[in-house]
Amino acid sequence: MKKKTKKSGFKADLCIVGGAGHVGLPLAIAFAKKGLNVLAYDINESAFKAIQEGKMPFMEHGAEPLLKEVLRDKKLSFSSDPKSISHIPKVIVTIGTPVDEFMNPDTRVMKDCMDKLLPYLFPGQLLILRSTVYPGTTQWLDKYLHSQGKKMDVAFCPERIVQGYAIEELERLPQIVAGTSEKAEASAAKLFEILAPEIVRLKPMEAEFAKLFNNAYRYIQFAISNQFFMIANSAGLDYDRILSGMKKNYARASDIPGAGFAAGPCLYKDTMQLAAFSDNQFSLGHAATVINEGLVLYLVGQIRKKFELEKMTVGLLGMAFKANSDDVRASLSYKLKRVLSFQAKKVLATDPHVVTDKTLLPLEDVIRKSDLLILCVPHKAYRGLSLKGKNVVDIWGFFGQGVLI
Repeated sequence: MKKKTKKSGFKADLCIVGGAGHVGLPLAIAFAKKGLNVLAYDINESAFKAIQEGKMPFMEHGAEPLLKEVLRDKKLSFSSDPKSISHIPKVIVTIGTPVDEFMNPDTRVMKDCMDKLLPYLFPGQLLILRSTVYPGTTQWLDKYLHSQGKKMDVAFCPERIVQGYAIEELERLPQIVAGTSEKAEASAAKLFEILAPEIVRLKPMEAEFAKLFNNAYRYIQFAISNQFFMIANSAGLDYDRILSGMKKNYARASDIPGAGFAAGPCLYKDTMQLAAFSDNQFSLGHAATVINEGLVLYLVGQIRKKFELEKMTVGLLGMAFKANSDDVRASLSYKLKRVLSFQAKKVLATDPHVVTDKTLLPLEDVIRKSDLLILCVPHKAYRGLSLKGKNVVDIWGFFGQGVLI
């Protein structure tokens, strides 16, 4: 397939690498809305086709009207050709550090990305890392580029957005900025001052840890509540009722989250990156992983105590990794589906937002055909849902009826 290049005559101020993704596209739209000429570079040409028609390829609140606006104003262009980054003064890379099958950081992804772009980078260009990276990556990249004759300004400006709310939060949250030189830091700060109300300056590794600590802390918070839920439920009590009592007019308990599946592409992964960095001495992080990932197995075990699963059709309500999202990456709903597939007669699944899974059924069919329903994700679309008298497992307390196991 012939690679798409930028529009003729389009002179970009900024390039977003990974510009069709969950991190890159909202950022590209936000900068374009502020008046910058933005080039979105990505190899996902099928996503570009939808984007160029003014359609968001994933759920992002408030983004689609702005996308149409910046396309109309010719402030946003697209390319799948790495040559297109040549001569663009500022480049933001939204490729981060994933973890491999051993839960260790896979730093090859960043190097492979940089090697592909390397021939088209030039000295003095500002290169900003945006997604989560393993501690030390920013400094490593600066040295690597220098060793390849590319004396660039390298910075790390982590994204700390709640997925689906980037358009709102980019202009509301402070932006951490770190550079490998004073010039890199100042240039990155000047760029993000266009969006953010406040700039917080840190050193590169401080900024890398700040992003990881934010996500790991949130993951541990979920684990605490999930552990409380399992303790209360094993005692035959309604944890949601206990939690409501704990938090009522008591500010020190206000930030305790409810029980539920803690998943997605960041929290677990970033916790594991900290564990790897600390030579697997991050005991709180490991405990959080055991609890949050183990919640699925706990639920199935409790269900087996009350029902003959092998004779039942189980319906799963919600397959995204969180409420009111269409993103299924690292969703625990799919882990639950796999576990149940070995123990139940049949497993059916539905989701009002997910469009990438062709095995999903309409909500009405799942409710009608199932003997037992499990609320995996508390989507707003399920509010007031008629469950037709079916047995329901609801660890979220969403249906407000204390239906547990």
